[in-house]
Amino acid sequence: MRLVGTWTVTAVSGVTVPSGEQHGPWLTFDGDGQVFGMSGVNRVRGTWSVDGDVLTFGPLASTMMAGPPQAMALESALHGLLAAPLTLHTADGAAASSADPMLDPAASAAGRPAIVDLLASDGGSVELRRTTPRN
Repeated sequence: MRLVGTWTVTAVSGVTVPSGEQHGPWLTFDGDGQVFGMSGVNRVRGTWSVDGDVLTFGPLASTMMAGPPQAMALESALHGLLAAPLTLHTADGAAASSADPMLDPAASAAGRPAIVDLLASDGGSVELRRTTPRN
């Protein structure tokens, strides 16, 4: 499954996360169905699964630290979106299947990172960009 690995959250419902942001969210998907990362200010951990082109997170546990208002607002929006099933789409808007949801041959050939959009039924979205692991 290509979702396994570390992904940086680059936008939440159309709001771009500034690159290099101290409180920039990221998620690492392990092959055993575990997910962990940073949702902005707080660390998160939980489970994930894909069925067809639908990504579902199990309950996510989070630390409960406070941070700057803008980072907390982004984190709250992200948590809200991750609480419901999300449809996987490639960067060009095509639905992605669990057979190979994150493979973007054109991006790989050009040396660009893979990008995927997670779309909620209410119109919200999360944009993920494959990245290197963080500590």
